[in-house]
Amino acid sequence: MKQVVQNYKSGELAVLDVPVPGCKPGGVLVRTAYSLISTGTELMKVSEAGMSMLGKARSRPDQVAKVMQSVATNGVPATYRKVMGKLDSYTPLGYSLCGVVEQVGAGIDDVKVGDLVACAGNEHALHAELNWVPKNLYVPVPDGLAPQHAAFGTVGSIALQGVRQGEPQLGEVALVIGLGLIGQLVVQLLAAAGVRVVGADPDPARCELAERLGAAACGDPASTAVENAVAELTDGHGVDQVYLAAGGGSNQPVELAAKLARDRGRVVDIGKCRLDLPWNAYYEKELDVRFSRSYGPGRYDPSYELEGRDYPIGYVRWTERRNLACFLDLAARGKVDVEPLISHVADFDDAVETYQRLKDGELKAVTALFRYQEPAQEAAGATAPEVTVPAVAVKAGPARAARTPVKLAFVGAGNYATSMLLPHLAQREGVELSTVVTTTSLSGANAQRKFGFAKATTDLDAVLGDKSVDAVFVVTRHSSHAELTRQALLAGKTVFVEKPLALTEDELSGVLAAVEESGNDRLQVGFNRRFAPLLQEARNHFGARSGPAHLRYLVNAGRLDHGSWYLQQGSEGSRFVGEGGHFIDTASWLLDADPVSVYATATSGNEDLQVVLRYPDGSTATISYVTTGPSGFPKETLDLVADGRALRLDDFVRASVYGRKKWVSSRLPKARDKGQNAELAAFVKAVRTGGPMPVPLESLVATTAATLAVQTGLAGGVPVTLARSK
Repeated sequence: MKQVVQNYKSGELAVLDVPVPGCKPGGVLVRTAYSLISTGTELMKVSEAGMSMLGKARSRPDQVAKVMQSVATNGVPATYRKVMGKLDSYTPLGYSLCGVVEQVGAGIDDVKVGDLVACAGNEHALHAELNWVPKNLYVPVPDGLAPQHAAFGTVGSIALQGVRQGEPQLGEVALVIGLGLIGQLVVQLLAAAGVRVVGADPDPARCELAERLGAAACGDPASTAVENAVAELTDGHGVDQVYLAAGGGSNQPVELAAKLARDRGRVVDIGKCRLDLPWNAYYEKELDVRFSRSYGPGRYDPSYELEGRDYPIGYVRWTERRNLACFLDLAARGKVDVEPLISHVADFDDAVETYQRLKDGELKAVTALFRYQEPAQEAAGATAPEVTVPAVAVKAGPARAARTPVKLAFVGAGNYATSMLLPHLAQREGVELSTVVTTTSLSGANAQRKFGFAKATTDLDAVLGDKSVDAVFVVTRHSSHAELTRQALLAGKTVFVEKPLALTEDELSGVLAAVEESGNDRLQVGFNRRFAPLLQEARNHFGARSGPAHLRYLVNAGRLDHGSWYLQQGSEGSRFVGEGGHFIDTASWLLDADPVSVYATATSGNEDLQVVLRYPDGSTATISYVTTGPSGFPKETLDLVADGRALRLDDFVRASVYGRKKWVSSRLPKARDKGQNAELAAFVKAVRTGGPMPVPLESLVATTAATLAVQTGLAGGVPVTLARSK
């Protein structure tokens, strides 16, 4: 494997091929997806390595003292050999990363192979393709947090421990001196805790960034801006806490802290700056000076870090592992936003060049990340993430005789059913609305009165056991779709289930097991966009293609209302799992194939997604699913380009095709028609005649598997193969 190393004597940086670490008991072997470059701590080490021996001695007086003690004990020759041997060795760099568990050591039961974890430690979370990490220095990454954001876990823990040492209270005012990476995180954590923050840094860009991330005011410490802001926010009393997140040899941060802190205020040292405390200033205010030791309790304790001995939570509430988990949780919930802090992402193979550019000042970055390549399939122990597309195995029974009317039952009568489905069915000739099943009596009675159902009940078995019912519509909460579909198929009913068909691979397999057991493959999922008249007309004008196509689908989904059950991701699945199948199905229909791989990436909190689908002939479809767009912008726009032609769909209102001849939809429809009416007509026809279902079951399964693969891809940060089972 490859690892970044440095020779402290010569200053040489290199990416070396080194042996893969063994997976010892009490820890896990992690394949790195992203590792964070600390532009403070690491660059300081890199710069020191480039100094002369005298310069190294001046920068590390603590090490000089150890050398002198060794001389007194062991003599000059032995000490010289020892020091030179240590200096002329390769040492590792890095201490914060996110990766995928590749092997689990004995005694570990909280993670499994394939899990995404964030790792800490300057001996274990290194810039290397593989790292062995002991139990107390890794935590599972929360669902929805992107790997590149989880790579901030260690530095986030450092900032969090510093804030804890300051003991902030709601309504207090704090001063953060130094707005580098740690300072920016401290600002956000304090703001999240209800503290008003003033920042101080000579870099105007960093001051502007801190204000965007929650600081009330920021400025150059040499100017009067910071002092004026503190006076205004505290009525002249001074700040309650000062956080020293600066580096360097200047004593200005310590002096500024004394000047702007209130009487008996707290000063917390997080960074590595000069600490010549002006005695009179600190004495007169009786300032409480505190130090923050790295990630928190447990740091530098071998029994905690290496042997996995946890501290009882009743005695030590926030250990370094609990701090790490807490920061990741804050990031996953959007309370801390690390995306604006990422100035540069470099391929791991370019590590030496990246360090040199940072050192020379050519690359100015608050934070830089290394991105690691997906391992080759044949690499020992390395497997690409995979989602299985279950095979459809069914011996279909004889087609039913055509008959009219077709008797339909509804399970669920919520907003979508009553606004988008039932109005079309209630007025369709040859359709009889037989029974509506709801969990509450009143909703069933309302649907019966409004749409003319013959019966309303809360008893599902009354529908499944009714042989006169031809088809069952499942229009309930997402978490119940798969099970209700399974029961209806086993009861011999034709089933129309609103998307999604399933929330997990196990649920999807359960539905197909019911198909195989019953011989009943009469299933339709509510992917209506392929039935939209305008899109069908545009597809006809576009015509057949011979070469690969490129499709772009922008979905301006918008923010969810407070209280929406889409927010109940623990029980109802993510928002994209709920409705992403619409867009994948549309892309696959236009490209006339099912995808073979999925790559997904997301912003903090997984609200905005970028999904790339690859198809057998080399075609690609990119779905940009965003929630942060303006409400006045169209919800859905689609472009398809192939063979010198282009198709454009503008929100199901207007369509056009460009080629040797240009076609533009002749008139604007009275309303957006996304295909529900045509879809229902095709479904009813299939039920009435016993003919083939509108969409092949294999396509429905492939779309569902691809939708589920998005979540797998977000967790791993690498493409996911859609493997067809045999």
